[in-house]
Amino acid sequence: MSSSTPTFPPDFTWGVATSSYQIEGAVHEDGRGPSIWDTFCATPGKIANGDTGDVACDHYHRWEQDLDLMQELRVGAYRFSVAWPRVFPEGTGRLEERGLDFYERLVDGLLARGIEPHVTLYHWDLPQALQDAGGWPERRIVDAFVAYADAVTRRLGDRVVSYATLNEPWCSAFLGYGQGEHAPGLSDHAAGLQAAHHLLVAHGAALDVMRANAPGSRHGIVLNLNPAYPASDSDEDALAARRFDGFFNRWYLDPIFLGAYPSDMWDAFGANVPSVAEGDMAVVSKPIDFLGVNYYVRTVVAHDPDAPGLALRTVAADAERTGMGWGVYPRGLTDLLVRIDRDYTLPPVYVTENGAAYPDKVVDGAVRDADRVHYFARHIEAVQAAMQQGVDVRGYFAWSLLDNFEWAHGYDQRFGLVHVDFETQERFPKQSARWYADLIARQGRAAAGAAT
Repeated sequence: MSSSTPTFPPDFTWGVATSSYQIEGAVHEDGRGPSIWDTFCATPGKIANGDTGDVACDHYHRWEQDLDLMQELRVGAYRFSVAWPRVFPEGTGRLEERGLDFYERLVDGLLARGIEPHVTLYHWDLPQALQDAGGWPERRIVDAFVAYADAVTRRLGDRVVSYATLNEPWCSAFLGYGQGEHAPGLSDHAAGLQAAHHLLVAHGAALDVMRANAPGSRHGIVLNLNPAYPASDSDEDALAARRFDGFFNRWYLDPIFLGAYPSDMWDAFGANVPSVAEGDMAVVSKPIDFLGVNYYVRTVVAHDPDAPGLALRTVAADAERTGMGWGVYPRGLTDLLVRIDRDYTLPPVYVTENGAAYPDKVVDGAVRDADRVHYFARHIEAVQAAMQQGVDVRGYFAWSLLDNFEWAHGYDQRFGLVHVDFETQERFPKQSARWYADLIARQGRAAAGAAT
């Protein structure tokens, strides 16, 4: 960031983020039950190179080292997820105290280092036993999630600064049940829509018990949002972009903030629309204390009458791309934040994930990832631009602290600020980590100077 860029508010949260299955490993230890990702990884052809999360970053055993790394990098907050099968190995019923003990040690370790704990309850690792009973398309899962949320928030309580019920329900529902790219690997559009509905109902249903157990914490949800731009000035492309926005963004934003699914998408989905019980939308739209926004890419959309479903196709319009092949478009983050602030009455917003994979090379014991530094700098400036237009953004979490298990991509894609050698589990900060630490320090010095 340039020296002329205005500083962020002194209470702005600077953090890093991870998720349980991507870093913890130890999948058979201390009573943890199998998750849908353990099953998916064991299915031939689903994960690049046949990789699994069995060891991942071995964070379950190396968590103190990882917390020390965060302290070294000066981050003020750590967003991590709890593994549901560590708490309830069969999804419901028997509570595994050793799982809760691990997360309690983690929270206490963060607080001892002056780092805020921010917990996500569900980051995709559903207990396999619940999937065997039907998974998210089955209504009974709502009660199971509420019991799980109750157990975690009862144990960790107000020591956690914020609890997010769900991470990216679009991915859980559509990549998992609608398109088969993620666990549990089903390809059924109607099942994806029903899963999405039950995810949202579970979110709303858990809020009351979460607030009762941790009244001093903030409670919300994390959505991955993807701004859609028409490929041309034509009305057809504009309408196609609107349909994509309805499928990807409004299908979640509208129920949470307006108490109803978007009518245009309800009509477009036809016979595939979910079964909605009386009172569901009042549950889904319970007030939340914050909205987490994960941003990685924009989508450029063209009308295509021959395309199945929503009659649209995406257009590759970005020249600069990450290692994942994702176009880099920082302005999309500004546009997205300003747009949702305009269209909805929002609580405070946190950018809970933002980052990029690049083909890092270790040279002379270092990773000089200038592309990632440039990516972060431009996206943080994009957050600031949205704040200057009135959006109440309270924090930014870089994805991710560590190179980790990147779902169907296995270990081929590295998002971390910290390099991980997956053979030796050696860790060392990359150039981007040093840059981020310096940014946080400069923000702190600027805030201190403004206070004198």
